[in-house]
Amino acid sequence: MHIDEAGNLPMTRTDKGSGTLKSDTLLLLTASIWGFAFVAQRVGMDYVGPFGFNGVRFALGCLVLLPLLLKNGGNGDARSPSDAGPSTLSGLGGALLAGLVLFTGASFQQVALIYTTAGNAGFITGLYVIIVPIIGIFLGHHTHGGTWIGAVLAAAGLYLLSVTASLTISWGDLLVLIGAFFWACHVHIIGWLSPRGDALKISFLQYAACSILSMAVSLLVEVNTLQGYMAATVPILYGGVMSVGVAYTLQVVAQKKAKPSHAAIILSLEAVFAALGGWIMLGEVLSRRGLAGCSLMFAGMLVSQLWRLPDRA
Repeated sequence: MHIDEAGNLPMTRTDKGSGTLKSDTLLLLTASIWGFAFVAQRVGMDYVGPFGFNGVRFALGCLVLLPLLLKNGGNGDARSPSDAGPSTLSGLGGALLAGLVLFTGASFQQVALIYTTAGNAGFITGLYVIIVPIIGIFLGHHTHGGTWIGAVLAAAGLYLLSVTASLTISWGDLLVLIGAFFWACHVHIIGWLSPRGDALKISFLQYAACSILSMAVSLLVEVNTLQGYMAATVPILYGGVMSVGVAYTLQVVAQKKAKPSHAAIILSLEAVFAALGGWIMLGEVLSRRGLAGCSLMFAGMLVSQLWRLPDRA
């Protein structure tokens, strides 16, 4: 799920009517792809290390975006020199910084999936939609009451989902939570970079940086084999081609005509699809306490996103 640094989903509202249904359908497909990606990521851990998995996954994402870059002649958005934003060097530096933060968030998430379920990872990762506006306060951004109500609901949900009777949180859930903070930081970086450069170029460069860093760490700390990568072909292809490449493109297309209120609800379903995929494909079952926690977390995400959206939909 991708939101702006103020905690709201970036949308362009044009051509209502039949286009809305198409956009909502594409957003639902995007949310399902991202949700089921947690299953693919968890299955992949049975065969390769987390850093090797991410290295190949984001390299595939680069390959998916490459034809789009070539189609645009490598020029990206048409801009006048006065609108060009920062220099090529500073733009490259920003994209590489985004790649470093993306690498950190993805690494925490991927390692966590060794120790936690796909459903837990999906819901806890989704907390970044609340963390983003909270971080924004320290950057001078304004927020609204829904952020704080959502944060309280999400915190209560996280307690029920992850904190045990002895007041400890599982190692895997803690790693996912740390990763959520880096996803929130990544949103702020992309929010700053997007108006100053071409989205495809930024995405390609950050995916490439994430892939290179992941493979470098994998070579240092992991023992991966060709047989392992072959066995993990399906989850790696899904994580790279579908989650990174296809879903990104669908999101860009859908957001041209989607209503903000629709998008907020539909993209939040990513966490639900993660839990559903874990149940169907991996046999993961949530306890009543866990279900209550997930419900509160999901409610917190929606409140944070929809608090002021009806007036703008």
